[in-house]
Amino acid sequence: MDASFDDMDENRPETRIQDRKEEDLIRIMLATDCHIGVHERDPVRGQDSINTFKEVLQLAAKYDVDMILMAGDLFHENRPSRESLYQTISLLREHTLGDKPVSIELLSDPNDGKAAGYGFPAINYEDPNLNVGIPFFSIHGNHDDPQGVGGHEGALCALDLLSVTGLVNYIGKADITDEPSAQDGVGTNIRPVLLRKGDTRLAIYGVGNVKDQRLHHQLRSNKIKMFTPQDKDDWFNILMLHQNRVKRGAMESVPEGMFDDMIDLVIWGHEHDCRIEPEPVAGKRYFISQPGSTVATSLADGESLTKHCALLEIQGKAFQITPIVLHTVRPFKMDTIYLAAAAEENDINLNDKMAINTFLKRRITEMIRDARKEFEERNADSDEPVEQMLPLIRLRVDTTGVPEMTNPQRLGLEFQQKIANPRDVLQFIRTKARTTKNVINQPELDIDQPEAGAEKVKIRVGQLVQEYLTAQDMQLLESRGMNDAIETYVDKDDTHAIVSCVPTCLPAWSITDYTQTPAMSSHRKST
Repeated sequence: MDASFDDMDENRPETRIQDRKEEDLIRIMLATDCHIGVHERDPVRGQDSINTFKEVLQLAAKYDVDMILMAGDLFHENRPSRESLYQTISLLREHTLGDKPVSIELLSDPNDGKAAGYGFPAINYEDPNLNVGIPFFSIHGNHDDPQGVGGHEGALCALDLLSVTGLVNYIGKADITDEPSAQDGVGTNIRPVLLRKGDTRLAIYGVGNVKDQRLHHQLRSNKIKMFTPQDKDDWFNILMLHQNRVKRGAMESVPEGMFDDMIDLVIWGHEHDCRIEPEPVAGKRYFISQPGSTVATSLADGESLTKHCALLEIQGKAFQITPIVLHTVRPFKMDTIYLAAAAEENDINLNDKMAINTFLKRRITEMIRDARKEFEERNADSDEPVEQMLPLIRLRVDTTGVPEMTNPQRLGLEFQQKIANPRDVLQFIRTKARTTKNVINQPELDIDQPEAGAEKVKIRVGQLVQEYLTAQDMQLLESRGMNDAIETYVDKDDTHAIVSCVPTCLPAWSITDYTQTPAMSSHRKST
């Protein structure tokens, strides 16, 4: 066992470029999960996502990169607002088009993945009518994935719009929408984008977001077909995907060690905590880089880590990742207080709501001061001065044993004009009582949430729908397909999801036979 791991270590690509040769060096700006449009209706945080996306594009120009790679969730909504599309298109046009010569040669077919029925290529800098300076490659994520029928082209998403405008090279969509099943051999075909600069050859394999269960099943069943050049070992192979890396249930993630050994580097999107430094995978030769999101979409622990994009440099079979701190990210501080212990330490009467409120306000004020200090330190070396921003503050308060608490929103409103999220600065939780000696205390849902039970039901909606549909013994519509359609209707607000699902679920004979006379329909049902 130890010998095999040693052999694997020897076969891993070098994570440091020793003898740099500019003519062979490919520079890539690496980012993921920009979530453009998140909180866009918030008067304070509305421009956070687009401002940081602009910074990423400016950094691409500053470091004179050959291309930009985006590992999913460029947009936060499946149907971005006109304002989000307008700003994104404007920034891409301003920062990626121009007279800068593209130094990476395309070796794969420029028409792979092109819009059906049109003559322009899928790779924008191969179009003689466009003047591209920095090619922008992106896969879709779970927020901006293709939805709907889309006519002859199939399901469409916002990246399709950016692709036909010539601003984005949308990869990782081909064959992803095929519905695999255990009964047939349908799987996912992944065709790489093949590039060359000098003696360095780069293959980029993109896999847009699909359901984790589906991809997990396909990997275990060897239904993932990766098209490779004949001399694949001479290429530096990148795999971009957008899936759960942390296990959130049975087959609700993609295991790190299930990818082909020809891969050199996996760029993992979807997870928002920044783990951008390359991490080796036990028993495999490739590394994983998880850039994390460029904007805080929720008040969670992972979002409070410092946000980065990265400069990825590749020469031959060696690569090097240099994290770059993003200066336009809103400061975010998070902390947890166990009120019973804090009260004992600070001699506070748990029945005195006024004293508790004073203690909590003092702690929030300290967190605001710390956030401002960290923001100033982070931006001390910024090329341009960055104006101080109202920080995000989240104080989780374990109120176990406390008889009564003040309304958290009312207390938070006292910090208006001081923080960016006064309405949800406080989160009250209680700890579960021990039922057995082996049960570990875990926080429940917020006690200040009036319908906590409703959220517990919501968590199990997918399973409940699946169980209900399975129990109906449906003979025409496939339960799994209908379940996916219902989830799409709820999560993506796609009013055509169920209608679009019906033709794909029905067998070919049912679509024709059931449109015939009532007598024939009755006969068919009786058999």
